[in-house]
Amino acid sequence: MPWTDCIWTYLSAIGAAIWLSILLAPWQSWRTRERLEVISGNESADLGNVTVLIPARNEADVIGDVIAALGRQGRGLSIILVDDRSEDGTAEAARRDTPENCDLEIVSGTELPPGWAGKMWALEQGRERLTRPLVLLLDGDIAIAPGALSALIDAKRAKGVDFLSLMAVLDMHGFWQALLMPAFVYYFKLIYPFRLSNGRGRLIAAAAGGCILTERDTLDAIGGFAAIQGAIIDDCSLARAVKRRGGRTWIGLTHAVTSLRPYNGFNSIWRMVARSAFTQLRHSVLLLLLSSLVFSLACALPPVILVAIPVLSAKLIAVAALLFMAAGYLPTLRYYSMSPWLALTMPLTGMLYLAMTWSSALDHWRGRRSLWKGRVYSRDLKKVKS
Repeated sequence: MPWTDCIWTYLSAIGAAIWLSILLAPWQSWRTRERLEVISGNESADLGNVTVLIPARNEADVIGDVIAALGRQGRGLSIILVDDRSEDGTAEAARRDTPENCDLEIVSGTELPPGWAGKMWALEQGRERLTRPLVLLLDGDIAIAPGALSALIDAKRAKGVDFLSLMAVLDMHGFWQALLMPAFVYYFKLIYPFRLSNGRGRLIAAAAGGCILTERDTLDAIGGFAAIQGAIIDDCSLARAVKRRGGRTWIGLTHAVTSLRPYNGFNSIWRMVARSAFTQLRHSVLLLLLSSLVFSLACALPPVILVAIPVLSAKLIAVAALLFMAAGYLPTLRYYSMSPWLALTMPLTGMLYLAMTWSSALDHWRGRRSLWKGRVYSRDLKKVKS
């Protein structure tokens, strides 16, 4: 066999080995076993020991639906909404749609101090007003199914954890959403394997920031949100802080929690991913280059070899790589009732996510990053432009 044919065969084998190792890894992050579904929630539950803490900045379009959904959770629920200097009437929309069985307190957020990310500062202002033992951290665009909150409380108690989070169902309607959003969940689970995060080890700590049920004492024990005041990936940073203090965390998928935020095409998804992708790599050039190599070998190379390289052994291995790739992605597609044919798009989605990561890195090197609702921060979070 000519040496060039050997090289293509070896490179193809490396790509196949990457996907096969993902399938065979003991933690099986490609599966959807870690889940919490609500079959029939208790809409008459006594929630007198729970406060829902919502940081909201320019959420007038959806906050009414979020508040209305909380009204279908039970009786006695307390809601603290921190209006983070909104310019669209978010507070008025929330006040207008408050159900009679909920107690809503609206806190007008103060100016963002140096060193703080906007969401963290909003949450800290709300935390100072907590009086009940349980707290649900809920993003301003997240709606939960009727009676789901009582199911979350029961699951937290049954699992014996201090911190339980659920990954909301994202907007998957439309071409780019269907192509990229299930893959977003899939890659998140590869980076933060749920099974490892849910164990007692502290190396992996994952959370989905849109819906987190925890305790006031747990937040106090870590020093409040000041402990992660400048975090971009705030949910995983919060889970890590809880684990460092010896707490147990749990994360899972669900259909009972839904994001109401629409992603209007490719550009909005690109911005969503690029704002934090390089942070996931700890701003490391070495990790960026390593990720680029892995994605190139695992995603780009198999279809290139299949189409353009006339080496039979390399082609056969490339087919195996594509099959391994699709097999790992299918459970995620099935969970969200998406077409299984989307598994064939993994080479494209993988390279698009790599491009978003490079975009994130370039923004970081330029000294700017957009974190939350139009705020643009300098790299060190000292300068903020709203």
